[in-house]
Amino acid sequence: MIFSGEVPEEPVVSKKSGLLFEKRLVERHVKRKCPVTGEPLTMDDIVPVKTNKAVKPRPLQAASIPGLLGMFQNEWDALMLSNFALEQQLHTARQELSHALYQHDAACRVIARLKKERDEARALLAQAERHIPMTVSTAATANAPAHSNGNRAVEDEELKKVHPGISADTIAELTDCNAILSQQRKKRQIPPTLASIDDLGRYTQLSSHPLHKTNKPGILSADIHPSKDIIATGGVDTNAVIFDRTSGQILSTLSGHSKKVTSVKFVPRDELFVTGSADKTVRVWQGSEDGNYNCRHILKDHMAEVQAVTIHATHNYFVTASLDNTWCFYDLSSGLCLTQVGEVSGAEGYTSAAFHPDGLILGTGTSEALVRIWDVKSQSNVAKFDGHIGPVTAITFSENGYFLATAAFDAVKLWDLRKLRNFRTFAPYDSNTPTNSVEFDHSGSYLAIAGSDVRLYQVANVKSEWNCIKTFPDLSGTGKATSVKFGPDAKYMAVGSMDRNLRIFGLPGDASEEP
Repeated sequence: MIFSGEVPEEPVVSKKSGLLFEKRLVERHVKRKCPVTGEPLTMDDIVPVKTNKAVKPRPLQAASIPGLLGMFQNEWDALMLSNFALEQQLHTARQELSHALYQHDAACRVIARLKKERDEARALLAQAERHIPMTVSTAATANAPAHSNGNRAVEDEELKKVHPGISADTIAELTDCNAILSQQRKKRQIPPTLASIDDLGRYTQLSSHPLHKTNKPGILSADIHPSKDIIATGGVDTNAVIFDRTSGQILSTLSGHSKKVTSVKFVPRDELFVTGSADKTVRVWQGSEDGNYNCRHILKDHMAEVQAVTIHATHNYFVTASLDNTWCFYDLSSGLCLTQVGEVSGAEGYTSAAFHPDGLILGTGTSEALVRIWDVKSQSNVAKFDGHIGPVTAITFSENGYFLATAAFDAVKLWDLRKLRNFRTFAPYDSNTPTNSVEFDHSGSYLAIAGSDVRLYQVANVKSEWNCIKTFPDLSGTGKATSVKFGPDAKYMAVGSMDRNLRIFGLPGDASEEP
């Protein structure tokens, strides 16, 4: 029999006593004596016994029902202890995770507060830098001693690098352009190629083109090149798309902005193109012979979303309007911000902007329902129009220079710039549907309004009725219309909507409009 009372895994036999042992147990005693007889015992007196490894005898505990119950009880106790330990570890891990998440949330709040304070400090610094050349430098010139003239010159030169201001040469260029355009306007006649009222009344949808990505659908802005049959759109998907109307093909997709593209404008010279975005930047693109556009300038003067871009009649300058309550006047060739106008710390922001056809007046709409008219040469606010409800979403001047149309949440209002008053209001939609776009055609004969549908009006004078020529199908089921543009001579219209489709409206049977 075995000394330990258990079935041995490595059985051995003593030569002296003939007793059976478990090798690993008896090895502890062989250097002294036999654990049973007490006789001296060495490893040489131990003989291993070969057994069949495939069939092991049943352990003692499994030889009876009480033994099996004891084994099950031990295993159950061990399982319960293990489960209790796991529950304790899980509780500890949950507490540690909760603490880590609380620390992360607190850190995010601190970082957000610091970023806000940083942005406010930058805005105040930018505002101070704009005022320093007019205030501090003037006072320093009058009061500083003569030996500091050299230092003052260096400081003034550094200040000019921020925003040098609109120079006398630039003002002269703007004034000359205004004189030429004003003289031409007096002799201007309605072109015989302009689409007639009957033509507009027969306009229908000719084609629809899904230009932007499906994961972030929506066209927010559109523009038509004045001398080429190409259309540009800016989308929620952060891209601008250049589209050939004749072929129905996309010529180029401009990627680079990190947020939605809110405004797109063609410059009718040097194949230039300007985009504004909610990522606070403006990009100037240069077209190439192969039809692609490369980013030429990235402008980062604004501290909030850029909502509007408008090109000056000289095609040498442009203005951007932002929710940071400023508008910037840029030199197109260099991408330099000549001046930034507005109060950075103000509560309202600019949501729309447009140049007067003569170029010396700038109109801006604000998020607080106010329309401001600016003298570009002096950058002074010369008039204010109120009466809207909600942000002013769009603003456009008539080609004759007398009328201004503004769109907001409540309606479209027409303003007489000669008497500075509102003489007509269109409220085509209900109180829950804003008007997103309003546009005069280039001749100043027609006015288009876009919201849940698109409506065309005949332009008349202050006292005459502005008749509705055409109402196009309701777009509310497929996506509200966000932008509307007239093609040359009002031969067609391009309408962008939130379902990412660019729709072309024109006379039926126009071969150039086949999808």
